[in-house]
Amino acid sequence: MQRRHKVADVFAPLLEIIQQEQEEKNQGHVWLMDAFPVALAKQGNRFKARVARELADAGYCSTKKLYYVGVRVPSVGRRQAGALPNPEYRGVTGASCHDGTVFDQIRPELNHTELYGDKAYHRSDAKEVNETQHLTVLTPVKKPKGQRYLEPQDQWLSTAVARVRQPIETLFGGIEQQTGSECAGKVRSYSGLMVSVFGKWAAALFFWNYLRVSS
Repeated sequence: MQRRHKVADVFAPLLEIIQQEQEEKNQGHVWLMDAFPVALAKQGNRFKARVARELADAGYCSTKKLYYVGVRVPSVGRRQAGALPNPEYRGVTGASCHDGTVFDQIRPELNHTELYGDKAYHRSDAKEVNETQHLTVLTPVKKPKGQRYLEPQDQWLSTAVARVRQPIETLFGGIEQQTGSECAGKVRSYSGLMVSVFGKWAAALFFWNYLRVSS
């Protein structure tokens, strides 16, 4: 275990190398953005969590209806026809960090494109972003307070956005199924957490790239 912790800083650069092998193939201009939780402790056990306080904190994942202590892993992948997106931007934040804050940090790299995200990436300044950066941000429509159902045109847009976003959700689901990436209950240090997050991603992407080359 200690040996793995000593090479924790190696995994993030390794991911960069793996994804560079695919970047030349990705010539599209549509981005898919999402994030998944990595839990050190869940539900009632989160009150006892004391691990990796340099970054980990308490948060809530509405998709999974999960209160936890840990981190979030936001990722932006370029859409590829007939294939899962290859993540080109990736980070780790505290569980309490809002998706909009992460998006603002990545946004300068996404000029002249479209980006599809879930409701957490809805922006009140979407028109301004489009005019100044030529970046179109598309998210499912939020129901106004007190309204029970979406208007038909808003429901259609929400369904269309969800279909475009499906590949990045499939990507996250596949990595979780293969590596258990969302569970870090046995981690006991910050370095261990970085190994858990980036090591599992590196392993999953390495084997997927290998399968692409072999097929």
